[in-house]
Amino acid sequence: MAQENTLILLKPDCVERGINGEVIKRFEDEGFRIRGCKMIRLTEELLKEHYAHIADRPFFPTVAEFMKSKPVIAIVLSGDNVIAHVRDLLGPTDSKAAPKGTIRGDYGTDKMTNVVHASDSPEAAAIEIERFFHHGEIFSY
Repeated sequence: MAQENTLILLKPDCVERGINGEVIKRFEDEGFRIRGCKMIRLTEELLKEHYAHIADRPFFPTVAEFMKSKPVIAIVLSGDNVIAHVRDLLGPTDSKAAPKGTIRGDYGTDKMTNVVHASDSPEAAAIEIERFFHHGEIFSY
């Protein structure tokens, strides 16, 4: 198995509902390690960069307002095949289609309020981790 890192964002709905610990526990129960963790407020500029693939879409302002509405918790998780495994734990992006037992199926409500963002590839993870974490904020132990 490949040792990987992935970026996790516990979204505003997760933070507001106070289910951060429950979500993190699911990751830790799978054996993943937290290598970086911080609570941040997202800016319009950061969101335009992070969501560049949809920044020109008419629904982007709604997504940006939601993501700026409360702080998010940014986490770097590490583990064997962590990217694919985390995405399996989350379930589909649309929480309405996510089966019970997945994080989105248990806690999400729709495509936007779906509790967690997770990187979808090693390339995306590297870019996203660099976007949200500075040198010295990721630890090995």
